[in-house]
Amino acid sequence: MNLHMISIYLLFILSGCQLKSSDKEIMTLNGKISDEEMGKALIHEHVLVDFRGYGHADYGNWNKNDAKAKVLPYLLALKEKGVNTFIECTPAYLGRDVELLRVLSEESGLQIITNTGYYAAVDYKYLPDHAYTETADQLAERWIHEFESGIENTGIKPGFIKISVNPLDTLPDVDEKIVRAACRTHKETGMTIASHTGSYKTAIAQLAILAEEGIHPSAFIWVHAQMETNFNTYEELANKGVWISLDGVVWDVNGHLQRLLFAKEKGILDHILISHDAGYYSPDPQDEVDFKPYTAIFDELIPELKNEGFTLEELDLLLVKNPARAFKISVRDKK
Repeated sequence: MNLHMISIYLLFILSGCQLKSSDKEIMTLNGKISDEEMGKALIHEHVLVDFRGYGHADYGNWNKNDAKAKVLPYLLALKEKGVNTFIECTPAYLGRDVELLRVLSEESGLQIITNTGYYAAVDYKYLPDHAYTETADQLAERWIHEFESGIENTGIKPGFIKISVNPLDTLPDVDEKIVRAACRTHKETGMTIASHTGSYKTAIAQLAILAEEGIHPSAFIWVHAQMETNFNTYEELANKGVWISLDGVVWDVNGHLQRLLFAKEKGILDHILISHDAGYYSPDPQDEVDFKPYTAIFDELIPELKNEGFTLEELDLLLVKNPARAFKISVRDKK
């Protein structure tokens, strides 16, 4: 093979590698990064949450400087723990503020990922009026537009779909529509669906919709799976490809320790995600929130895991490899 042919062959190989890596992109506030650049990540945290509900007169009128002053020291402390990426799970109409997140990202040095989607739990308190009248396809169009063009004219794009449903065995029509809209958004964008769920039966109800929509379970994150007390359900759904999100560490370190010991015993650590569900700044003057730091995993849980024989490779799986796989932009069709 002459030098010219070798050059063509190398270009072909390199081109193939680039195509392969493009399937592993993560969407941050500042654009796409590779899975290798994601580094150590917390997959479910909050910066600002407004529990007053959709349509509140002060929605979006919080003081960004006050919020930044409150949250930034906690993010800087997190950066000192070696965390690279912070996934912010507050959806629209519950306090999502991507401009605030951009400032915090710049000043903390953390890569931040935001979301699109709607929050149906708490009896639809945070749903906009059009969520009742529009079809699943129309809602999906809104979320796809945010992915393609940016959120609220900021140019900032979401990196995943955050939805929630009410904790019921059978989903009401509105909840089902939200899930179908998320499925159709996933098909067009490749963004992962992270659904505030809780119980196994509610997770199963959503997975049935994914199956109808032709989407593989690996596109679905079972958020707040720590609320399910039957650990065997983790093994069942992990073996189907579902991401099991144990994301309330700051609220119950020992409970998460027991679930992780079970996951290790059953060989499903490669489908487990961990985080705190911590924060958050509240713009409601009537809401005196005790801000929860984002460091309990590092200060409390990891020492316990090491005492139980967890290796550095297993910790790396939980905090680096699994988040990159779970949040990569990739359409997961049902095979």
